[in-house]
Amino acid sequence: MARASFTSSTLRRLRQDLLAWYGRSSRDLPWRRTRDPYAILVSEYMLQQTQVKTVLSYYDAFLSRFPTFEALVKAKSDDVRAAWSGLGYYRRARNLQAASRRILVDSGGQIPDSFDTLLDLPGVGPYTAAALASLVHGLPHAAVDGNVERVLSRLVEERRVLSESAPRRRIAALAQELFDPEHPSIWNQAVMELGATVCAPARPRCGECPWKPHCRAHARGNPERLPRTKPDRAVTKVERAVGVFRKNDAVLLVRRSHKTLLDGTWELPGLDVTSPKQSRENLAQHLESWLGRRVTVGSELASIQHALTYRRVLVRAFEANAHPLPRHRQQDRRWVEPSDVSALPTSSMTLKLLAKLKP
Repeated sequence: MARASFTSSTLRRLRQDLLAWYGRSSRDLPWRRTRDPYAILVSEYMLQQTQVKTVLSYYDAFLSRFPTFEALVKAKSDDVRAAWSGLGYYRRARNLQAASRRILVDSGGQIPDSFDTLLDLPGVGPYTAAALASLVHGLPHAAVDGNVERVLSRLVEERRVLSESAPRRRIAALAQELFDPEHPSIWNQAVMELGATVCAPARPRCGECPWKPHCRAHARGNPERLPRTKPDRAVTKVERAVGVFRKNDAVLLVRRSHKTLLDGTWELPGLDVTSPKQSRENLAQHLESWLGRRVTVGSELASIQHALTYRRVLVRAFEANAHPLPRHRQQDRRWVEPSDVSALPTSSMTLKLLAKLKP
C-alpha cells in the first residue's frame, strides 16, 4: 500500500528539489508567459486531453482572433468552432464560449476565486478548477491529471489500479500534501512538467529526475510498471463511405449532428458501412433518402485512414451526382469552395480527405 505521508524534512527537500529543477528545465510555453486570466483559461481548455505540441499550433492564433472574454462571447459559435478545427474534442470550444459568457455575466469578467464556483463552469472538472484556482488566484489547490498521477504513483509505489476510488483518493491526498503553498502558481505546473517531460509512461528518464532519491518505483527498478491501469479499451475498426457532390470547384458539406463525436462540424455527406462490398449501394440509398431524389454514386476518388479516440476509421470518398443538385441551406448543408473551408468548423479527418480530393 502506498504511503501518503512524509517527514517535514523530506517534504521540504521534495519541494525544493522540484522547484529548482523546474527553474532550470521548464519549457518556454506561451501560456506560462502571461498573467492574463482569459489567456490562461483558453490554454486550460485547449490542454484538456490534448498534447502541448498540438495546442501550440492553435493557441496564439485563437487569442489573436478572440483576444478577450468579450470578443469570444460576441463571436458566432461557428466562427469559434472554425478556429478550433483540427484541435479535436469540439465540445470544449462550445464550453469555453459558454464559460466565458458565464464569467462576464455572473462575475463581471473576473474568473471566480471559489473552487466550487469554478467547478460549476461548463467543461470544468476538478483538475481544471484546481489549475485555474492556483494559476489565476494563487490558491492552494493541487491539480491532478494523468501526468501527476503517474509521477506520484511511482514516487510512493502505488500498486493498485488508479481507476479504483481508494488509490485515487490516496494520490489526490498526496498531491495536496506535497503542494507548496508558498509557490501555488508554479507548483502545479512543475509537477505536471515532470510527468510530461521526464517521468514519461515509457522509458522514463530517471537520471534527470529531481525526485529520484525519494522514488520507490525507481529504487525497485520498475517505474514503467506504474501506475497500473485497466486493460486498454478495444479499438473499433470503422469504414465510412462519403459522397463528393461537385458544383464547379465547390463541394457539398453537411453539418454533423452528434452529441458526443465531432458535434457541429462540417463534413462530406455519408454513413458508416458494415459491408464494404456494398459501400456504393449503401451510400446511394443513404443519400437518396436524405435528399429525396435519385443519386448516382460513381467511382472511388480517394481514401484515408484516420484515428479517432478508440476508433480507427477508413473513409472512402465516391463521386456522387443528383439532378437537380442539392440546394445550399445555411444551417445544415453548404456548397463550399476550397479556399473557404478554413472558415468552417471541420475535423482533421475531413480536412485530410478534402486535401486528397483537390484536383
